[in-house]
Amino acid sequence: MKVAIPKERRAGETRVAASPDTARTLAGMGVEVAVEAGAGEASGMADAAFAEAGARVAPGPAATLSGADVVLKVRRPAGAGEDGIDEVALIPDGAVLIGLVDPLVDRGQFRAYAAKRLTVLAMELVPRIGRAQSMDALTSQANLAGYKAVLDACVHYGRVMPLMMTAAGTLAPAKVLVLGAGVAGLQAIATARRLGAVVRAFDVRPAVREQVESLGAAFVEIEGAGDAETAGGYAREMGGDYKRRQAAAIREALAKSDICIATAQVPGKPAPKLVTSEMARGMKPGSVIVDLAVEGGGNCELTRRDRAIRTGGVTVVGFANAPGRMAPDASALYARNLLNLVEPFIDRENGAFALDFEDEVVAGACAMREGEIVHPLLVESGED
Repeated sequence: MKVAIPKERRAGETRVAASPDTARTLAGMGVEVAVEAGAGEASGMADAAFAEAGARVAPGPAATLSGADVVLKVRRPAGAGEDGIDEVALIPDGAVLIGLVDPLVDRGQFRAYAAKRLTVLAMELVPRIGRAQSMDALTSQANLAGYKAVLDACVHYGRVMPLMMTAAGTLAPAKVLVLGAGVAGLQAIATARRLGAVVRAFDVRPAVREQVESLGAAFVEIEGAGDAETAGGYAREMGGDYKRRQAAAIREALAKSDICIATAQVPGKPAPKLVTSEMARGMKPGSVIVDLAVEGGGNCELTRRDRAIRTGGVTVVGFANAPGRMAPDASALYARNLLNLVEPFIDRENGAFALDFEDEVVAGACAMREGEIVHPLLVESGED
């Protein structure tokens, strides 16, 4: 079998879908690994390192993808009519495409895949079960995003984070509010606490309260939250009455906070607007909001993608692709997620690859099989 790792071409994407370590493992199993020249450059992974690991460094996308049985990507491949190279056209008919393809938002992409009879495994759809933890790319990348968000906040916050008692006087610790206690939010809590901040956190799912408190943060409770967690462990959209109580609680918490890390997202839908412009401007002068939900439209009404703006004395930071801004580590973790997904289906004697569609992880991640939409979330949406 041949596994192809093309260079990521979407604006701002610095990650790569393989590392020298994962390439070495695949090559050791009898797999031909082709990595496009320069694919790992932005992640600090040189072509020479891939070659030393046993991969073939191909001169361009056509040579990389030619004859590939499996294509590993970070973002979905570009299709016809998009700027640059039509990557989908270069993927061999019947190949397996695996990556963060954003299936619930960018559904039109599947028409091009159907014409090529591709089988598509979406890393966003990997089920959150114990056996699949090592394959869960959303978790590995969100961990880095939560960490990076706190560092970004520190850059724009003009004061210290921890309590400091000095001969010249005492400096109070920063008060941090984290909106959304998923993986990114929990990592933001842990990072802010390590830096000495006083942290509070809000989430529509009361079940996460124990996790929040175990990290040393206080949980902002709202009456009537009920069960806001889906079977997959994600937050679901809430009703109007709850949203009004939520807005009042967040407004009060923001007014007492120096930093807000906003991470709340609902899969397949725009990010909820939790922080209005009035709420943001009601924070203390010098306060900072870091909006990790910017790629879904943002949790704050004032957020501007890939910008840090200052309004009413408050700085709103909206840089997209936080994991990609820590590309070496993000790529290493993501490459390992991909390897853990495909490795069980490789015959170690001859390097052949055969997915088991009865396997719970494969069935959960499979959006398209040989050109046919198969995932329930896409079938129910009427995508064809």
